[in-house]
Parts: sequence; C-alpha cells; structure tokens
Amino acid sequence: MILMPDKISEFVIDLGARPDTHGTSNPYRRIDCRLNLENYLRAMVARPGRRILVVAEALGYRGGGLTGIPISSENLLRLAPHPFLRALRESLQIDGNTSEATATMVWDTLAGRRRIPLFWNAFPFHPHRSDEPASNRAPTADEVAEGQEYLVRLADIYRPQVVAGLGGKGTAAAQRAFPGISIIQIRHPSYGGKSDCQRGMEQLLRR
Repeated sequence: MILMPDKISEFVIDLGARPDTHGTSNPYRRIDCRLNLENYLRAMVARPGRRILVVAEALGYRGGGLTGIPISSENLLRLAPHPFLRALRESLQIDGNTSEATATMVWDTLAGRRRIPLFWNAFPFHPHRSDEPASNRAPTADEVAEGQEYLVRLADIYRPQVVAGLGGKGTAAAQRAFPGISIIQIRHPSYGGKSDCQRGMEQLLRR
C-alpha cells in the first residue's frame, strides 16, 4: 500500500524545495534536517494541552541551520534534560556537538515545565552574509514576506491557541500572518535581554 503524504510531510517536502542563494542556506535540502523537523512537528502536534506558537527570526548557522529544528542546537538536542527533548532524541539524526546561545537560554527557561511552545521562524531558512554560510544576519523584509506562507501553513497544521513573537521581527511577522489575533511580544535574549526573555516566556506559559 502506498501512503499519501499528509500535511506535515507535504510541508517539510515543500520547505526542502527552496534553493540556496548567495545569502541564504536551506538546511531542509538535506534529508536529516527534513526528518528531524518532521519528527519534531509530529511530536508537538501529538502533545496534549494548550497549544502555544512562538515565532522567532530565522535559523542560525550554529543552531537550527544544522539540526533543522528552530530554537535548537546539536548539543541541546543530544544532552538537554527536558523530558520532551529526551523522548524526541531517539528519532533525530544529530552528529555534532555545536551549541547556540539563544537556544540554550530559551530551553533553560523551559526546564522543569511540562508545557512548551512550538517554535518557528519568520524566515524558516538560514540568512547569512553573501557567500559566508558560517555567519548570521537578520532576514530582510522580502525574506520575512516569503516566510509568511510557511507560517500560515504551519498554523493550519498546529492550530495554536496562543501566538507570541520572540523579538521584533518574529512579533511583526506573527502580527502580519494572524491579523485577528493578539500577539504577545517576548524580548529576544541577545544583547542583555536574557532576564526579560525568561520573564516573558514564563508569563506566556502561565496563560
């Protein structure tokens, strides 16, 4: 029997079709990142309880650009003690041990909490300086606009009850994608924002 793709697998396949450019890399062209993302999305959709979506900016070259999972890193997925990540670990393909500061700070805030949000990005690929894939830059307005389709499709799959933005671009992207919903803004942890980010995440998870 041939199984037809469902919404999650179609979504991941479509992500993988986007080509790289001089200023962007698409980790979903690799099968390991596609499988990691698909397993992450399936695990999040299967979780009971209130559904919270947090929209950040873009994948980083030390984080989701290697794993395919937003707000993550190889080290985090291999070693973090959170029960969700421990259960997810056996289904992932992770070979390295690179860490990423934002992912570590965010998941430190989630330690000991049963409720966790689904993380996504305004631009679901990795923007970098021209021909320098081992670098990060903020996504442009055109890239964030490109990401709107994926954000809306993800929300159709996940059906969030609460939506928040991590940082200004994540918040603005969520506001454009979901004009009828009140979007909660959480400060990005970089540039001295760690404490504010932790407080914002804690308040979000108590809703």
